[in-house]
Amino acid sequence: MTADKADDVVTAAFLVIGDEILSGRTKDKNIGFLADYLTALGIDLSEVRIVPDVQAEIVGAVNALRAKYTYVFTSGGIGPTHDDITAEAVAAAFDVPLNLDPRAVAIMEKHYPPGQFTPARQRMARIPEGADLIENKVSKAPGFRIGNVHVMAGVPAIMQAMMDAVAPTLHTGKKMLSETVAANMPESRIAERLAAIQDAHPETLIGSYPKATDGKFTTQIVIRSRDETILAAAAQDVARAVDDLSG
Repeated sequence: MTADKADDVVTAAFLVIGDEILSGRTKDKNIGFLADYLTALGIDLSEVRIVPDVQAEIVGAVNALRAKYTYVFTSGGIGPTHDDITAEAVAAAFDVPLNLDPRAVAIMEKHYPPGQFTPARQRMARIPEGADLIENKVSKAPGFRIGNVHVMAGVPAIMQAMMDAVAPTLHTGKKMLSETVAANMPESRIAERLAAIQDAHPETLIGSYPKATDGKFTTQIVIRSRDETILAAAAQDVARAVDDLSG
């Protein structure tokens, strides 16, 4: 992972593709994983979209997101069935042909026993022209990278393995740091003070997260910044505000 411009803010979007996600038949497990993974690298996951298995929807989302963010990651729709249309859609988004890729074919022919690299499985070897392959250590059928778009499987174990393969190629920014201050009060009591602290520390992001337990309201206040000194000063102000209002 490169860090030659450590102060840069590197952004990403995640495009989740699949009717099964939108219908609720499959519960997505990749969004939380990718958010944690990218944060640890120093990449801000700035947007997540979920779209159906409709080519026009996928093309529109890919083109919108790749123009807006440093990286786009997709999951889903690169399997062997007729409704796995992500590869076609991404090829259309980049206006390039989609063909059987000799590199992907070689990987998969080696993986499957003789005679079992069926036409359905061959669908998974179709790669947009000009794309690089993303290694799949789990089931071998590769993902691919074209431009700033990384196309990966929807199965969590495979998607996570693909991210491990992709990570060393990514440019990363300065990591976002965070501190949490616990407030034994509802967020409405401290909201005005938090707004003032946010205004005083514009290089931070301050969020409040209420919780109710047995009818009692408490709040977790999370302060985030890329600068350790700024973070510490803002967190100190939040802690002081909590102390002032705890009486």
